[in-house]
Amino acid sequence: MQFIHGSQPVSGLKEPGLWFVFENGRLLIKAQGGEGGMILPVTGELEENGITVTSKQFIGSLGKRPCYAAAIEGDKAIPEGFVLKPLRGLLTCLDEGLIWAAGRANQLIHWEQTHNYCGSCSHRIKDKSDEQAKICPQCGIVNYPRITPAVIVAVMKNDQILLARNKQASIPLYSVLAGFVEPSETLEDCVRREVREEVGITVRGIRYFGSQPWPFPNSLMIGFTAEYAAGEIQMDPKELSDADWFDKGSLPRVPPPLSIAGQLIEWFVKNRSGV
Repeated sequence: MQFIHGSQPVSGLKEPGLWFVFENGRLLIKAQGGEGGMILPVTGELEENGITVTSKQFIGSLGKRPCYAAAIEGDKAIPEGFVLKPLRGLLTCLDEGLIWAAGRANQLIHWEQTHNYCGSCSHRIKDKSDEQAKICPQCGIVNYPRITPAVIVAVMKNDQILLARNKQASIPLYSVLAGFVEPSETLEDCVRREVREEVGITVRGIRYFGSQPWPFPNSLMIGFTAEYAAGEIQMDPKELSDADWFDKGSLPRVPPPLSIAGQLIEWFVKNRSGV
């Protein structure tokens, strides 16, 4: 079921609301039933189980269900029947619509918790009544939810794809290269710089592939494909533990297709392999 973004409740949402409740990036779920043994609390169940939340806000809808984001208040004990799970670990356990709804909730709650004071005059800021933003009552500066752009690129050399293993990754996956966009940098320039910095090669033929929100907590991934131009792999040991060229028949463990990294690799397998 597709998740529809929204900032104000609309008519026609008749079914009980779904609540995406977070504590430090962990999602509150019911430890029973549902796909993978996990379902979300609905309107009324939080109060019934003594769960107090803050930062409550409407985030959109799934079918006829309104969806809400909230944060658990303080260091409250989680009642029996509920558990807190890191959102990343649920990517393969929940329906895609639920994942992106949870992602939006996580991003907005993180923004709510980390943007309480004006960066210009230090005054306490408040919600803006007519849009999803915060305004400083002292100096009038308006702040919108933070979005951090990052590029992600599949680099091909004949019938091989460049994959690398990030040194900080908690799961031993190989993936395509990625990095955050710097001030006054085009997306294409960022692709060239990140590839050069991380593996020491140059690329050409950069083409847009697609984009995907990656709310951990606030990235927007902009995907590209590119062709190898010159150089030998000289990986940055601070960022990577391994990097190499792989063909279709020798792919290591890679991200799932739900992620844009997985989609880029899947595209390579279908469109660029010589097999």
